[in-house]
Amino acid sequence: MMSPARSLGDHLREWRRRRRLSQLEFALEADISQRHLSFIESGRSLPSREMLMHLAERLGIPLRERNPMLLAAGFAPVFRERKLDDPALAPARQAIDLILKGHEPFPALAVDRHWTLIAANAAVSPLLAGVVDTSLTEGQINVLRLSLHPQGLAPRIANLFEWRAHLLERLRQQIAATGDPELIKLLEELSAYPAPAAHRSNTPERDFAGIAVPLELITGAGQLSFLSTTTVFGTPVDVTLSELAIESFFPANPQTAEALRTMLPGR
Repeated sequence: MMSPARSLGDHLREWRRRRRLSQLEFALEADISQRHLSFIESGRSLPSREMLMHLAERLGIPLRERNPMLLAAGFAPVFRERKLDDPALAPARQAIDLILKGHEPFPALAVDRHWTLIAANAAVSPLLAGVVDTSLTEGQINVLRLSLHPQGLAPRIANLFEWRAHLLERLRQQIAATGDPELIKLLEELSAYPAPAAHRSNTPERDFAGIAVPLELITGAGQLSFLSTTTVFGTPVDVTLSELAIESFFPANPQTAEALRTMLPGR
């Protein structure tokens, strides 16, 4: 038996509650009257497409979820979803490859909304040496699973307690923002992995004044320390691009920088 189609009001209420906003708070945030918002949520008033897009923007609703809202209100979907190898996305793919290549000899990779690896530069591969379960590095590679699996990179992460907590918190924030059921399943899986003992070094290299959590990876070239940044496309109008992220790792000390230059293939 098919479940009934959700109304526009159902969509708006869910995302408003997900953002922990009362009707009054959201009305003030969206610069409309609470009565108008109440009428939209109850179905007594149908907003224009411009008003609906405005409400979705103020709620920070992912592009993927805006199309069903438009359909529920009787409008055609606005945002296309194409595969990354679609000719129309060739400029975006070229930009991703350029960023990844330009970041060498330091590692960088691109992932989709489920943390599936899309592309990586040549500096990533040497860091994966020693992964016990090779299935983690074959097929569709999930970067978070590879990082935290007990037969993946986890045994070689010197500050696993901190790094695991950092990744799981990022995942929780992503779930809060998107409500993606696949991410919920992934969080359950990763949380079930054996938890490392809590420990923290007091060395200055690992402190960073509390502004960042480094990744400290044990390799054949010694213990390497990284800081990471995330890059996303600005103002995308394609669902696929809106969900892509580039994770770039920078050396946190001169020793790591020198080791990476030595490890990069061809150098």
